[in-house]
Amino acid sequence: MSMTMKDYSEKRDFHRMRINTEIQVTDDQGRQFSALCKDLSGTGMLLHLPDPMDEGSEIHTLMPSPNDQFPAFETISKVLRCSPEGDGYLIGLSIIKVKT
Repeated sequence: MSMTMKDYSEKRDFHRMRINTEIQVTDDQGRQFSALCKDLSGTGMLLHLPDPMDEGSEIHTLMPSPNDQFPAFETISKVLRCSPEGDGYLIGLSIIKVKT
């Protein structure tokens, strides 16, 4: 199938997984927030935060593992977009580095 025949959702290099799980966020000023990670892909994630974040800022994220056999998922990410949503803000992130 050619790329022109694929619908938009198939054009992504990485599929988005809807996860709706709690994640901890530390901004570039050291402030910490609890957020909801709504979806995750190989290159980014979408968070719902109570406060806005500046586009272009770098943040640290930590998603605890529900299983002791697996480590927490920890990243350094860049804020690509921020838009109001309900009682908070949707923050689109690009993952710069996955910490190990």
